[in-house]
Amino acid sequence: MSSSEFFGYATMGYIVAMIMYIVFIAFKNERLGFSASIITIIGFSCHTIAFIMRWLDSYSMGIGRAPLTNLYESIVFFVWCLMLGYLVIEYKYKYRFFGAFVTPIAGMALGFVGLTGMSQEIQPLVPALKSNWLLAHVTMSFIAYSAFALSFVTALLYLVVATEKKSEGAYIFWTIAGSVFFIIIAAMGIDYVRYALVEGVKFESQNYLLTSTFLNPNKTITFLSYLVSILIIVIVWHYGFVLKNLLISFKIKTAILDELTYKMVAVGFPIFTLGGLIFGAIWADQAWGVYWSWDPKETWSLITWLFYAGYLHARMLKGWRGNKVAIIAVVGFITVVFTYLGVNIFLAGLHSYGDLS
Repeated sequence: MSSSEFFGYATMGYIVAMIMYIVFIAFKNERLGFSASIITIIGFSCHTIAFIMRWLDSYSMGIGRAPLTNLYESIVFFVWCLMLGYLVIEYKYKYRFFGAFVTPIAGMALGFVGLTGMSQEIQPLVPALKSNWLLAHVTMSFIAYSAFALSFVTALLYLVVATEKKSEGAYIFWTIAGSVFFIIIAAMGIDYVRYALVEGVKFESQNYLLTSTFLNPNKTITFLSYLVSILIIVIVWHYGFVLKNLLISFKIKTAILDELTYKMVAVGFPIFTLGGLIFGAIWADQAWGVYWSWDPKETWSLITWLFYAGYLHARMLKGWRGNKVAIIAVVGFITVVFTYLGVNIFLAGLHSYGDLS
């Protein structure tokens, strides 16, 4: 079997696990929760095998490089780090319900691969990537991104459990943020059903992402997509305490969520500082003759760094706790997503080798 087949098994495993985790939360069936954990472990094992096989395949092709040098490979590695971090948290804290909020990120990231038609071929390194700093810079950056993703989930869960009134700014914030996250996953699912299952389209060149809904050429469908999204946000805002009560029934403690958010940021921030910024600057000097050029990727990496530096400053020096720092962690991850994907899609720059082609 090929590495792509194992990646496919991993993707299916994460999606099935996501459904089972959600059902586990709704019905509190421990067997379902245990089964979801087992499927997650199996998916992660397939993911690991696929990653190793792709690395070995590059050597058999005479290329011989780590599978971390294009957008497809970086997304695969990001999801691997994310799921490893989740499994460690589940094992240590016994918070199995946590999987219902982490596996959607994995599913959305891997679904993004299929729906954008990005190249999955093993290709030789472009000149800018031929550096000894490649492995350290990219590996450390995506380890940090996965830690920030976990902090996003714990911070969002903190806001769900800690807010008391619908009129609270923090309550309104998490209902909008959580709804948008759900809406994007649902829209990607609709794309997959329409193109892959109904029309049998192979995603090789054209970008299909969100073209069934928000980017649909039919303006009526586009309008209805936004209208339905607004309705979803209103419904989540109105019934948000249902989710809160479900989480409370698992005896979740806000102190642990706050601690986990801090620990994930505390782990990710120095790794991102060293690998993402410092090593990246050294590599840029070798590749382009300048440490910093205000390239869009560099600029947004700095913005991301400032958000998480602000989080640690507010918590450690200002003594902030609770909703304020949780909101910073959530917004921080939004900047991570734009740094990671938005810049590659919408902005041109020296990092254009990470685009969807």
